[in-house]
Amino acid sequence: MSLTTQNVPDLQPANRVSARLSAVVDVIGVPIIMSLVILAVLMALVPAQAGTSLVFTAEAILSILPYIVLSVGVAASLKATGADQLVAKAFEGRPMQAIMLASVFGALSPFCSCGVIPLVAGLLAAGVPIAPVLAFCIASPIMDPEMFILTAAGLGLEFAMVKTAAAMLMGMMTGYGTLLITRTGALDDVLKPIARPSCASPKCSGSASRTVAPVWAFWREPGRRGLFWREAGTAGLFLGRWLAFAFLLESLMIAYVPGEMVAVWLGDGNPFAIPIAVLVGVPAYLNGYAAIPLVRGLIDLGMSPATGLAFMLAGSVTSIPAAIAVWSLAKPRLFALYLGFAALGALISAVAYSALKTIV
Repeated sequence: MSLTTQNVPDLQPANRVSARLSAVVDVIGVPIIMSLVILAVLMALVPAQAGTSLVFTAEAILSILPYIVLSVGVAASLKATGADQLVAKAFEGRPMQAIMLASVFGALSPFCSCGVIPLVAGLLAAGVPIAPVLAFCIASPIMDPEMFILTAAGLGLEFAMVKTAAAMLMGMMTGYGTLLITRTGALDDVLKPIARPSCASPKCSGSASRTVAPVWAFWREPGRRGLFWREAGTAGLFLGRWLAFAFLLESLMIAYVPGEMVAVWLGDGNPFAIPIAVLVGVPAYLNGYAAIPLVRGLIDLGMSPATGLAFMLAGSVTSIPAAIAVWSLAKPRLFALYLGFAALGALISAVAYSALKTIV
């Protein structure tokens, strides 16, 4: 992208400066600029934390790099083969089934909330409806095969199974609720450009009636091979910028939000423990893996398993990496809906689990 203003010769000097600055921001990216500002402040005030945050960010990105590569590769392959249109067409006219499948697949898939974003962006751009995609985005960060094993080992098989069921049900609640809202027109134009369909695909003129067979061996055609690398580069750069910023913020949450404060708020005897657990589950350090030993310790101190469930559900879905991943694709209205369904789903799931424990 050019940083000059040769195509706009009539601009006044002040406007030229503004145009150049805007172009610089577009090239570097808002998340990278914000990350540099944060690091500059840390270097000036607490240099040791700046180094710690950089190491944490690098290690976090490396830990999910295989999922990033996989998701970027899948998204780019869908574009290069033309299979994205088939996927979008499969969702057309079947919203009820699509939402259920998206919720179940999201809870069982190995994708983390960040790594799945290129795939989600590709599906949205292909015209897959918002409702099943949002259901997938809610269910995906809560549970995956590795998370199930670790949760069962740390908190028991019952807790792991309840958390898996909660992930599916939260996804379905979000999907069906979003579907109803979508039919009112309230969610028109809620996607950012990277996730917005280039046309109303698969409802583009003629596309619904003409299905073009995918070219699975896309690497044999130079044009499709080039499309694959362009899509992979765009998705990888987009995801890398936002993940770097997200994990940098996460490192600060770990450093400056004391875990002891969480123990006081969620301890035994607090009648508002479950709703408070939903609210304090937002900080990024309460991702699913980090929360397991913390919740285990709190339960040992007298916290109810239902409160622990609310804590983990809300923390998984609304953690900074997960939330920023959705924010990068959605405009404020859709992002607010995502957070609202996440909080409501965590609250309902925990209350239901508490009632079940009381009955049993």
